[in-house]
This record gives sequence, C-alpha cells and structure tokens, in this order.
Amino acid sequence: MKKVFMEATPNSKHTEFKAFFLIVFILNFICPSTADAQYADTTAYQAQRLKVNSLLAQRSAKFGQYDQSLTQHTGIFGFQSKQDVKNSNEILRQIVINDNNIFKELKILLDYKDMIVQQVKRDASNSNSRLQNHQATIRKLQEENERLQKAQQSIGLQRTLASSAAIVFFVIFVLTFIQRSRNRMSVPEQSNKDQYD
Repeated sequence: MKKVFMEATPNSKHTEFKAFFLIVFILNFICPSTADAQYADTTAYQAQRLKVNSLLAQRSAKFGQYDQSLTQHTGIFGFQSKQDVKNSNEILRQIVINDNNIFKELKILLDYKDMIVQQVKRDASNSNSRLQNHQATIRKLQEENERLQKAQQSIGLQRTLASSAAIVFFVIFVLTFIQRSRNRMSVPEQSNKDQYD
C-alpha cells in the first residue's frame, strides 16, 4: 500500500505542477505587465489582481510544504508513516481548496476585464457617434454657407442690375429732359420768328 502511494505521488505532483503552470499562463494573459499597462484599470480590478497574486503565492508556499512532507520519513525502516501520509494529503487538500479559490477569483477578475472592455467599447461607440454628429453638423453648416454665398451673389447681381437699370433710366430721363428742354426752347423761337414774319 505504501509503495502504491509513493508511485502515485510523483504523478499527482506532476499534475499539480501542470495546474500551477496553467494558472500562471492564464494570469499572464489576464494581468497586463507594467510594460503593457496601457489599459486604464479600475481600482477594483487592481485589488482583484492583488488577491489572485496573493493566492498564487500561498499556493507556491503550500507546494514547498508538500515537497518537504514528501521527504519526511518518520516510519520504521525509513518509510513514511501514516501520519506523514496524512500530512501530505492534508497539504494537497489545502492546495486543491486554494486552487478552487484561485479559479473563483480568476472568474471575478475576468468579469472585471470584460466590464472594462465593454466600457471601452461603449466609450468608443459614443465617441464615434459624437464624431459622426459633429461631421453631419459641419456638413450642414458648409451647405448652408454655400447656399448663403450663392444667395449673397444673387442679391449682389440683382443690386448691380437694379443700379444699372436705375442709371440707365436716369440717363434716359436726363436725355429726355434735355431733349424736351431743347424742343421747348426751339418752339418759342419759332413762335417769335412767326410773329416777326
């Protein structure tokens, strides 16, 4: 029985290390490093990261205890006693409980990350819609400006035509007045000539 446990222990130890490396691998993708700290993390997100890192540190410490418990052989002829095996199993149980806590906290951390991503998407969408609204307003103002410039040019042309027409009418009026004045002057001269003849 003891021999079976000793053969199973290296496999469980190997499995536990695989789980540890898997967790560290996942954390590398979830938690940005200081060089990649381009994201605006919330305070809750930072606190959650610290909590997960603390649980990982506890897990590493438990593995150190587990390794030490495997080297303890207090039994007869240098074998492990039942107490040694119980201690090793208890440490493994604590590691499993700690792993469960790590997974729960990672889930919360992922939820925070999703929330941050959704917030960034909402902000980008709001900025995009505001930008489109500003562009539409600018386009409307440019069209209104062009319409007003055309109207101003049309009014300027109408004023030019009106002033030209007024000048023409004035010139015609003056010429007509001068012509009539000449005709009136010439009519009395003829009537004076008729009187003397």
